[in-house]
Amino acid sequence: MPTSDPHEISVWDPLVRLFHWLLVIGFCLAYLSEGEVFERLQDRFDGELVQLVHVWAGYAIAGLLAIRLIWGFVGPRYARFSDFVHPPRVVVAYVRDVLTLRARRHLGHNPAGGAMIVLLLLGLTLTILSGIALYGADKGLGPLAGWLAEGSESTVDFLEEVHEVATNGMLLLIAGHLLGVVWESILHRENLVRSMFTGRKRP
Repeated sequence: MPTSDPHEISVWDPLVRLFHWLLVIGFCLAYLSEGEVFERLQDRFDGELVQLVHVWAGYAIAGLLAIRLIWGFVGPRYARFSDFVHPPRVVVAYVRDVLTLRARRHLGHNPAGGAMIVLLLLGLTLTILSGIALYGADKGLGPLAGWLAEGSESTVDFLEEVHEVATNGMLLLIAGHLLGVVWESILHRENLVRSMFTGRKRP
């Protein structure tokens, strides 16, 4: 990891950085242990083990979301929702400025980045809740099994569809997030990925 520039200042606290990278790992594990990839892994590994990886990756993401929600209200300045959640008109105006290369630099999340964070958190929440519901209805396991166990085939199919749509929606959001990071890094001439490792940015 690059050494910190003495002229840089601390922006991203350790919990925000840890949350970010653990979330990346958790989502990758969950995605790679389900769907078509899951079917291929079943041929090479124990199918039950792969299913457990998927389920526990989902539980880990749920725990991370709960922690981030709390931290968004009690954490330091740049971690708080109040610092980066803006009205839609502000977000639209910022996106317009970005497209015309006139967007001003923000030390924390810019308005578009803040909107993306909210969408990612909501998308993950829907993905996790639909996954837990599907686990209860289809397998009779998990915290919702008491309400959804022995669900009808139509219920299971519906929950599968919701879970799949939510997951695909997350892939689109992640692609948008990565594109935004690259664009902003070029526009403002700073390595935003590096700053999420070091927690530091130039003033």
